[in-house]
Amino acid sequence: MKQPAAIRASLDADMYPPFDGFPAEGLSFLQRLRKNNNREWFNGHKGEFEEFVKLPMLSLITSLQQPMLAVAPEVSVDTKKSMFRIYRDTRFSNDKTPYKTHVAAVFHPKGHWEASAGYYLHIEPKRIYVGGGVYRPDSAQLKAIRMAIAQKEKEFLEIVENRSFLKKFGGLEEEKLQRAPLGYSPDHPMIEWLKQKSFYAGVEWTVAECRNEKFVGKVTGVYKDLLPLIRFLNRALIRSSEK
Repeated sequence: MKQPAAIRASLDADMYPPFDGFPAEGLSFLQRLRKNNNREWFNGHKGEFEEFVKLPMLSLITSLQQPMLAVAPEVSVDTKKSMFRIYRDTRFSNDKTPYKTHVAAVFHPKGHWEASAGYYLHIEPKRIYVGGGVYRPDSAQLKAIRMAIAQKEKEFLEIVENRSFLKKFGGLEEEKLQRAPLGYSPDHPMIEWLKQKSFYAGVEWTVAECRNEKFVGKVTGVYKDLLPLIRFLNRALIRSSEK
């Protein structure tokens, strides 16, 4: 009997065509949106967005479902939840332009969408970013992650100091605290890792990488390489959120 994730993938496969590359028209739309970031222009070109940006992205998400079931079956790859809206939240921003000029998706563990590490995919006219982890976790999440690092030093270092991990990702991204976080001595053997503000890694590619069907396998390969980090973080985060 099929599991719910497999059923979801089967239904999406019937709704969206297989991903055969992000179209040049979609990249052109995002480029022109940068110069015409207003509601009048967008509404006049919404059909292009639907056909050349939204549909290819949903097809990409659908095409990722089966390979991700094999890589990380606990992760939700969902056409209804994974793709970010094109509309910007301008409430607390000085930039009041209404639309994002990229298209993106995120994939998190089933049942733990908010409080978890996940995978990210970002396409804009001149670059692609594929990565995963936790970006700027809140104080409770940081506490849980730091505790896990301090208690499981060897396991964490085997992930982030792995030769293949460093060759592919160059290490974790983001800036660090200047001082030791509260509750940890400056002499702690893991202090440089405990200073991290984010626990994230990824790769940047040119847009040529997304222009054909091979992109699905390349993205899945990155996610597979990030899986030990994602699972380490999620063991800490999910355990903490369930207390």
